[in-house]
Amino acid sequence: MASYELIDHEFDVVVVGAGGAGLRATLGMAEQGFNTACVTKVFPTRSHTVAAQGGIAASLKNMGPDSWQWHMYDTVKGSDWLGDNDAMEYLAREAPAAVYELEHYGVPFSRTEDGRIYQRPFGGHMTEFGDGPPVQRTCAAADRTGHAILHTLYGQSLRHNAQFFIEYFAIDLIMGDDGACQGIIAWKLDDGTLHRFRAKLVVLATGGYGRAYFSATSAHTCTGDGNGMVARAGLPLQDMEFVQFHPTGIYGAGCLITEGARGEGGYLVNSEGERFMERYAPNAKDLASRDVVSRCMTLEIREGRGVGPKKDHIFLHLDHLDPKVLHERLPGISESAKIFAGVDLTREPIPVLPTVHYNMGGIPANYHGEVIDPARGGPDATVPGLMAVGEAACASVHGANRLGSNSLTDLVVFGRAAALRAGKVLDRKARIPSVNRLADERILARFDRLRHANGSVPTAELRETMQRSMQEDAAVFRTAESLKSGVERMSALYPGLKDLKVHDRSLIWNSDLVETLELENLMASAITTVVSAEARKESRGAHAHEDFPDRDDVNWRKHTLAWVDDDGRVRLDYRPVHVDPLTPEAEGGIPLKKIAPKARVY
Repeated sequence: MASYELIDHEFDVVVVGAGGAGLRATLGMAEQGFNTACVTKVFPTRSHTVAAQGGIAASLKNMGPDSWQWHMYDTVKGSDWLGDNDAMEYLAREAPAAVYELEHYGVPFSRTEDGRIYQRPFGGHMTEFGDGPPVQRTCAAADRTGHAILHTLYGQSLRHNAQFFIEYFAIDLIMGDDGACQGIIAWKLDDGTLHRFRAKLVVLATGGYGRAYFSATSAHTCTGDGNGMVARAGLPLQDMEFVQFHPTGIYGAGCLITEGARGEGGYLVNSEGERFMERYAPNAKDLASRDVVSRCMTLEIREGRGVGPKKDHIFLHLDHLDPKVLHERLPGISESAKIFAGVDLTREPIPVLPTVHYNMGGIPANYHGEVIDPARGGPDATVPGLMAVGEAACASVHGANRLGSNSLTDLVVFGRAAALRAGKVLDRKARIPSVNRLADERILARFDRLRHANGSVPTAELRETMQRSMQEDAAVFRTAESLKSGVERMSALYPGLKDLKVHDRSLIWNSDLVETLELENLMASAITTVVSAEARKESRGAHAHEDFPDRDDVNWRKHTLAWVDDDGRVRLDYRPVHVDPLTPEAEGGIPLKKIAPKARVY
């Protein structure tokens, strides 16, 4: 093995990732006086949260009646009764305070005539415990809400003296013999140096793994890096079979058209000019939950009612809206439609198709952000020194399907929650963990092996084969046959990681090596996804299994846990869903009879 010198750093807290969750955690830690580092492989304002368009859900009641209990119930119903009720209550209850904090930090929300935060309707958000019409709950900064939040949080983090290590690629977690996390090792891309960050607490905020699929709204940086690091540390991933397809990715390009477009009055039509969602979801119509709309669009295409020469997509109409509304509330969408579809929104519809958008599964965590490892002693046992927040985590606040605009809520509520928890449990007087030579050597040996990989398969070739396999075998609709094929194909592909060919041996701006490290992380995410999906014999949320079309609460209302070893062998186990909310009904909590599983209709 080549000799590598490690540059050493000591911090109270190291946050990996600078998206919405990472920056909110970084800011929360720094505000409390913790010596905080944020390690990120891209410049913070280039993190994928910058692409979040529609808004952030919170029951502010600015646009009509609402309550956190209604928000919680919509989240429970949207999750198809797989989410943890304590986490979903925490999300809904804390969302208003988290949004007002963002406003006070400086997020430039759009405003109503009387100066309050503007809120738009969004899919799956209803009034009166899901029985009323759509509620206006989603706080928006035009259609660039994530962009506004990200820039604001970055500025506030700098103001509170958080230290940023930008364009550093986190290679692996430093794990002690006792199973506690002691820090990370990262590679600085612009000068090739390697850095050891020792810390009392590591917070993983590395985002999703949408790039495991061929067509995704995710940035090319969404490669499940936290999932890969956790899997290599011998820890499980949770509920990986639940992958959300957004109904409206631009046909051919995959770029996102926010659900806010339908919230502002947009609607879907088939080749017959029919607003078909009225047939499938007579109450919510085009604002049913994302998994429902995606499946309805796919059914229309399957049954020959798709549009275009190949009848393989659907039209989204916004041309009936006032151009002033499009300019004020959907300026980014108007621009994207022009660039990626050649469409003038004021005159013609946008061609759209369901596209991989979000990962409900990830690193198991509780609603404080603490990572869970049942092997440590019970289904809710936590890993010392390790947290996970945002899309990288599975709290499980979204269950089997995330409602639109709950993603940004998740980022700020649980990034904030992690900081609050750290303020209570982190010992300010404790020493930083000492150097762990054995762990360092293991991490550097893997890095060196990949850097000098001299097999026969180029990284890009293996990645594309993986992406096409996932797109074909684990898509909007799944069958026993397709999932069996997916498991077989991914199991055959996994050994290819040991036969990779890396052409560039340098340490400075080596994109070939970066993509190889990312591919290892993606493969861990992809194989646990398809194996977990093949094992789940029911349909629930985003997991639509045509051979098992009904939800089975008796046998399958439980979280999947998946461990993957170096050879790609996956071991599954399960842990129970948290059915008890935090607040009893007598104290204003949601009525338990409302939480009980029932048919999910819109």
